[in-house]
Amino acid sequence: MGTCGYGAVIVLALLCLSGVCMEAQTTSPAPVSQSADGETLDKHAATEREAREQRRIEAEQQLKREERQRILGFMPNFNTADTARYVRLTPGQKIRLAAKTSFDPFTFGVAALDAAIGQGQDSFDGYGQGAQGYGKRLGAAYVDSVDGTMIGNAFLPILFRQDPRYFRKGTGSFKSRLLYSMSTTVRARSDGGRWVPNYSNVLGNVAAGGIANLYYPASDRGVGLTFQRALTVTAEGVIGAFLVEFWPDVSHHFAKKRLAKQPVDNP
Repeated sequence: MGTCGYGAVIVLALLCLSGVCMEAQTTSPAPVSQSADGETLDKHAATEREAREQRRIEAEQQLKREERQRILGFMPNFNTADTARYVRLTPGQKIRLAAKTSFDPFTFGVAALDAAIGQGQDSFDGYGQGAQGYGKRLGAAYVDSVDGTMIGNAFLPILFRQDPRYFRKGTGSFKSRLLYSMSTTVRARSDGGRWVPNYSNVLGNVAAGGIANLYYPASDRGVGLTFQRALTVTAEGVIGAFLVEFWPDVSHHFAKKRLAKQPVDNP
């Protein structure tokens, strides 16, 4: 651009600026109006804070119900939401929900059983045998579970603004519900309620598998084994989603059978 071109741009900018200034002088609100605008913004902010607090309270009520859910009376089912109204969780609520599952006695019991099976099969033979070998297998199995739960159900959902819970379909044909339960491994609800790719679960499984390289024996480390472990955990997640989708139906079926067997008292 030549000198004339620059000059034209500068002149045009000055004309525009002067026009804006003149318009501002003729139409700009008085200081009282600015104060009114400030009050409006304050009221809007207060309304938004009240709405957020109301959502937090409603989510807390849902969580309290969910934290009492167990399959067969002992298996944690805290991450299953069975409600028509979606309410997002706060970051603190996501961490609390994941921690409740991670430190539940059932989680530790599953790790103990997994370690016993591994001891019998001599998996991760670098750990050896005896009490020391079992202790190492138990620690690895439990840390695997805690890592996967905290990363995939708390930290990454906070980062990606996703909901870590499973939302039951509950109605429809067996096939549609089966496909729905399987799909939740790779899709999740965002904090806004929309269905989005489930980055939290997929990346969480890979991250947990990578962290395991820090404490697994040298012969059981590597990129290939990391992705193998991630695929295994993902497959287990598909089975878990199937279970929580259909368990209420199974429970209801047996409850009806028990009621049908009860004698009816004659008047």
